[in-house]
Amino acid sequence: MAKARRKAGSPPGDEAPRPKTSNRKATAAAAADDGTFGLADGRVRAVVDAVLPVIDGGRFAVKSIAGRPFAVTAHCFTDSHDKLRVLLQWQGPDASGAGEVQMQAQPNDVWNGEFTPPTPGRYRYTVVAWVDGFETWRSELTRREDRADITVALEVGSRLIEEAGARASGSDKIILEDWAAQLRGADGEDAARKALALDPARAAIAGRYADRSLATMQSLDLIVDRERAQFSSWYEMFPRSAAAEPKRHGTFRDVEARLPYVAQMGFDVLYFPPIHPIGRVNRKGRNNSLKADPDDVGSPWAIGSAEGGHKAILHELGTLADFRNLVSAAQELGIEIALDIAFQCAPDHPYVSQHPDWFRRRPDGSVQYAENPPKRYQDIYPFDFETRDWRALWNELKSVVAFWIEQGVKILRVDNPHTKSFAFWEWLIGEIKRDHPDVIFLAEAFTRPKVMHRLAKLGFSQSYTYFTWRDSKYDLTQYFTELAHGPGRHYFRPNVWPNTPDILPETLQTGLRAMYAVRLVLAATLAANFGVYGPAFELMESKPREQGSEEYLDSEKYQLRHWALDRPDSLSSLIARMNRIRRENSALKSNESLSFCRLDNDQLIAYVKTDAASGNVILTVVNLDPHAAQSGWVDLDIEELNFPADKPYQVHDLLSDQRYIWRGRRNYVLLDPQRAPAHVFRLRRRVRSEKDFDYYM
Repeated sequence: MAKARRKAGSPPGDEAPRPKTSNRKATAAAAADDGTFGLADGRVRAVVDAVLPVIDGGRFAVKSIAGRPFAVTAHCFTDSHDKLRVLLQWQGPDASGAGEVQMQAQPNDVWNGEFTPPTPGRYRYTVVAWVDGFETWRSELTRREDRADITVALEVGSRLIEEAGARASGSDKIILEDWAAQLRGADGEDAARKALALDPARAAIAGRYADRSLATMQSLDLIVDRERAQFSSWYEMFPRSAAAEPKRHGTFRDVEARLPYVAQMGFDVLYFPPIHPIGRVNRKGRNNSLKADPDDVGSPWAIGSAEGGHKAILHELGTLADFRNLVSAAQELGIEIALDIAFQCAPDHPYVSQHPDWFRRRPDGSVQYAENPPKRYQDIYPFDFETRDWRALWNELKSVVAFWIEQGVKILRVDNPHTKSFAFWEWLIGEIKRDHPDVIFLAEAFTRPKVMHRLAKLGFSQSYTYFTWRDSKYDLTQYFTELAHGPGRHYFRPNVWPNTPDILPETLQTGLRAMYAVRLVLAATLAANFGVYGPAFELMESKPREQGSEEYLDSEKYQLRHWALDRPDSLSSLIARMNRIRRENSALKSNESLSFCRLDNDQLIAYVKTDAASGNVILTVVNLDPHAAQSGWVDLDIEELNFPADKPYQVHDLLSDQRYIWRGRRNYVLLDPQRAPAHVFRLRRRVRSEKDFDYYM
């Protein structure tokens, strides 16, 4: 029974029921009826025991970045002492992204190979293994010493080469046929006969036409994203607060005027909360008040009113043409505009009246407002993903995403995805990335670890993290070691934020400049993707709504704010320096090399990132105490870094531009939070002399 195919772009469930027996099981059952013991072909002897990396046995795709080598490990073996041949094949979204490479044997039946996917998209990679009769023959021939054995071996080899020649064409066919004939007629010294048979150039030709009819294989999927999914710096701002003067509602043109400020700080992603009409029914007032005054602007996440819904723009911000102009202007400065996708509705959103079945109702007919404990959103209705009309709901929400992509938006931050259907996200992201493989989805899900990881497996390109609440040396070390080296490293790309409009963590409520600087340096160096909510961050907004709250006092979520961007105490220059350091040092553009150093003071944390290809090495040392100077001895694994144990090397502090000469593993650091709460050292392996700070490399 053939598998029914779903029409592209439609939700699952519209196709005919699938057969209960898979093709593989059906084949095995038919073979058993033929008396072959349930085997498709009992002559297959190669075993592909594992292909790594793999996520949940292949249920979900591994992730990688276009233009970067993707390494594959396979566990392959066979019975007896015959030689195995193992290839790594791949197929991209189009014919240009296909190929194969020979995998290299390592001890204990481990095989390594890699390929570089050229463009974003969904790839399929396959490990193919078979018992190679030709290579087995060559290996055995090297051990033959008896002339009679050599003669027999040459005859066997000539037949194998003839078979390869039959599969070849053109000049290769002629070479192989001629070689087979020479082996049959070979005479003279045994060493010369063996040399003719073992000729590596002609063996390479024969290897291209190996008999793979008894090969076994194992395939996995790979999602390849563009570089910005791996390395990005985000700046979040409310367009409505971008006006140059107080008390005026900001516009997209005001944001356009602020673009040079964002570019000067070095951000490459400018992210907006929802820009749609804001509901008036149950509108929130200042500081999350349940009663709004007539001039209160409400929460942007309460989407929809009589003016329109998710495909409309709040008229105070401007027009769709203004938005497109902003997107273009940002691109000219190397900045991408990211939009918030919040699939929820204000009570007066057009969907509520047009599609009442999309919302869950109480016995009295009213709709239950949204909750994300302990937070309550009386101005928001959640969609009911168990509605009988779920296919229409899914298609409509997909059309929302497609609409904003048409306006030039390729980065989407998704609000609270853990409160929506997992099946929906897997379908939606798959559909969008099939047509637009360069789109990036960021999951804003501050929730339980397994839920966050499931969302990443389903296709989200980046994920929020717990960094906001990790502030001790132990917690930071444990958490980022897990992110960099745990099983989630193949699919969970962390994006770390010191603050958000929803979260003013306790560490920042002190208002201490040193603490803001520390959190910035940690975020920018521990993770390749990071972001800040500004201008609240660079202006060190630190007052909570009340004691014990993580909500800002006079939160921008509920009112217009005017920010004095030219304040002399602003952290904007430090942010600009950190982003420049990130751009200029390839070691900071990924997470997999992160390694923490031993340091004999729990108020100091030190860690290294490296880029083997360029030799770039970055050592970051941070004082976690914003009140007092702290000192200690950093134990650097110089052997692992291939640094000289008995010669000096230079450490260049990229924050202060000072240079120091270090020796050996253990070196002293002193950090005063009032002067310099952190070092970001670039390590250089050689110096001319200890009296001279000039350097090589």
